[in-house]
This record gives sequence, structure tokens and C-alpha cells, in this order.
Amino acid sequence: MSRSSSVVIVSPALADANNGNWRTARRWQELLAGTHPVRITKAWPDAEAASDDLMLALHARRSAGPIAAWAQAHPGQGLAVILTGTDLYQDILADAAARHSLELAQRLVVLQECGPEALPAWLRGKTRVIYQSSPALPPLPKDGGELTAVAVGHLRQVKSPQTLFAVARLLCRRGDIRIRHIGDATAEPVLGDEARAAQRDCPNYEWLGGLPHAQALEEIRRAHVLVHPSALEGGAHVILEAVRCGTPVLASRVPGNVGMLGRDYEGYFPHGDAGMLAQLLQACRAGQQAENPAAHLLGRLAAQCALRAPLFDAAAERSALLNLLEELESVP
Repeated sequence: MSRSSSVVIVSPALADANNGNWRTARRWQELLAGTHPVRITKAWPDAEAASDDLMLALHARRSAGPIAAWAQAHPGQGLAVILTGTDLYQDILADAAARHSLELAQRLVVLQECGPEALPAWLRGKTRVIYQSSPALPPLPKDGGELTAVAVGHLRQVKSPQTLFAVARLLCRRGDIRIRHIGDATAEPVLGDEARAAQRDCPNYEWLGGLPHAQALEEIRRAHVLVHPSALEGGAHVILEAVRCGTPVLASRVPGNVGMLGRDYEGYFPHGDAGMLAQLLQACRAGQQAENPAAHLLGRLAAQCALRAPLFDAAAERSALLNLLEELESVP
């Protein structure tokens, strides 16, 4: 493939939103620097459209307009649609424009290994898995006198924060198990009210609100375990960040989480099951206090996460992106 092929990344959110779609777009632009000119836009076509050779469009529904415009201008050529979460597990089931985006694309991209299973069988042949990446960082010092669990995600129904509120109440008398919850409630203020109520009633639960990314990452590195109870995920970046800094994960058993951590991972609980999550947290705490912590749950989870960590390396993500672009260029 010509090294000069130019790439336009269509993202439904830009830098001012600083959300997952924007961070993915920006990281891909950086990973491809030096091999391809890459620009990021929200609307297409625009003033620079004539110079674009290939399009990577994030989100089948929210980028449906630019996707359709590209397909009209470049029929059957140069288009990959990246299924980033709600479009994979929600929108394509109900939204005709999202489904049409899948038909127009020459390649589809999912962000974890269970993603292709959510697509009709006839689309899986053109689907590729590209794991996102994060730098490997050492853990920060941890308090051995208690188990600190951190959850990171804005308070929305899809992230199931009620599971955290419920588990805080179940473990309210456990002064040695602490839950720190990061995320703002701008989108659904009523969940902020519930978080404040949980914080008032449960001394072991603390709602920190929204934090800058660097500060949230420090919290992950300092925690003993990340808790991720969401209802659906496309491939949660916070999970791979935890794995890349040696923090084990307890996650709801939904396809997007299983596709990140592996089918045989021991740290799953049924979505919404606060009782099972409470049992897992207590087992993690018991393992801390055991004579051989590595043999107990928390130690086993750490070992399993370490085996997954290379999947989320930047070199692996860059290689997969370059392979995708080569395939797009070769489509007749």
C-alpha cells in the first residue's frame, strides 16, 4: 500500500468532549503518524474531503451521515466502520441507519474478541478485532490494611452504578473493604442523588465525582481491584488501563467485558448481582490476609490479567491498524 494514502477519522465527538470516541480517534492519529497523513473530523464531506483516500468512521449510528456520504463519493472503496459500544450491542438492533452503515463498509472493526458474535453471520467475514492500548505503568503503593476497590465511569444507567450503591450497603459494616467511585452525574443527575445517599449511609463508599484522566489513572494504580459493573460495553478502556498497570478487575459478565478479559477469567459476576460482587470483594480481601496471597482469588486474577496485558500494547494496536489500512487499500 502506498505510504502516502491519507486517512480521515470521523468521530462523533471531538476534543471538547474528551470522551472515548475522541480519545480513540486521537490515539489512532498518533499511532499512524509517520506512515499516513491522518486528520479527524466530525462532519464529512468538508473543505478537505478531496484529499482523503480512506475513512475510519467511529460509531455506526452517530456517524451514519458521513458514512453514507463517503459511500456515495467512493462506492465500494476505502471505508471501515468501528463499532464502539452502544452501536454494537444496541443501535444496530433498532436503528436502520446504523445497520445500513454496516452494509456500506468494506471492513468492520470491533474492540474485543466477542464483538463479532453480536453481528449477523454474513458480516463477520469482513470484521476485524482491534484492541485499544494504554501504556504499561507500575502499580502505586497500596494500603495493606484494607481492600480498596475503585470504579471509573460516569453515572449512567448503562454503567449500572446502582450495583455499586447496593454492594456498598451490603458491605456497610466491613471497614476493611472500601469503594471509591469516580464519574460525574451530568447526564443523569438522579444517579448523583443516589450516590450521595449511598455515601451518607455507607462509610465504606466514597463518590469522588468526575476527575481528570491522569488522576483517575492514579486511583486505578493505587487500588487493589477495579470494579466494572456495566450493562453493556464495546470494549471498556478503563479495563485495559487497569490490566496495563497491574490492577485486577471484577466485571459484569457481559460480552464486552468477557471479550476483554477472556472467557475463563475468574472475576465475573452476573450483571446487577450485588450479592455476588460482595462475595467476590470479600474473597479478594480474605486472599490479602492469607499466608499465600498469590494462590487466592486476588492473586489469581492478577496473574490472569498479566496474561492479557500484551493484547493492549500500543505496538499491537498500531500493527492491527496498519493491517486494516492495507486491506482497505486492496479492496477492488
